Amino acid sequence: MSNAPYSPLRAFQGRAPKLGQRVWVDPLSAVIGDVEIGDDSSIWPGVVIRGDVNSIRIGARTSIQDGSIIHVSHDGPYTREGGYPTVIGDDVTVGHSVVLHGCTLEDRCLVGMHASVMDGAVVRTHGFVGAGALIAPGKIVGEGELWLGNPGRLVRRLSEREIESLMYSSEHYVRLKNKYLQPAG
Repeated sequence: MSNAPYSPLRAFQGRAPKLGQRVWVDPLSAVIGDVEIGDDSSIWPGVVIRGDVNSIRIGARTSIQDGSIIHVSHDGPYTREGGYPTVIGDDVTVGHSVVLHGCTLEDRCLVGMHASVMDGAVVRTHGFVGAGALIAPGKIVGEGELWLGNPGRLVRRLSEREIESLMYSSEHYVRLKNKYLQPAG
C-alpha cells in the first residue's frame, strides 16, 4: 500500500483500504481510509470513496460508476451517536455521478445516475432509485420499489423482468472489469 499521490489506494490515520480478490480500482479514482471492497467489485474513473471519519463497506460484485462520491458522517454534537457508516451490499450497481452519504444499500439494488442517498437512508434488496432522485435522510426505499424525484417518492413496484435486470447489470460489470484486469497486449 502506497501513500504516493498517484496511488488510488491511500491510508488515513493508520487505516488502509482492504480489497477482496479480482477487484478493479481505476488509477484515476481515490479510495481512502477505512474502506473494504468485496470480491469482483469495480471502482471506475473519478470515483472518490472516503472512509476518513467512519467506515465504508462495499460487497461483492458491486460496481461504483464514474464520478460517484461515497462518504460517511461522524459522531458529533449535531449528528447521530456514532455517525453513519456507508454500507453497500452484494451485486449493487451505483450509476455515474451518484452521491452516497452515510446510507445503506442492500443487495441487488440500483442507484441511477446523478441520484443522492443521504444519511440514515436505506435502499432495500431489489430497490431502484431512479436517475436524479434524492432519497432524504432516514427514508426507506422498500424491497422491489422504484423511487423517483426530488424529494424521492415511491412510484411503483418493479416487475419481475426489472428485478432480473438488476442482477444482469451486476453481472455485466463483473465481465467488463475482468477485461480491465487482463494484461495489456
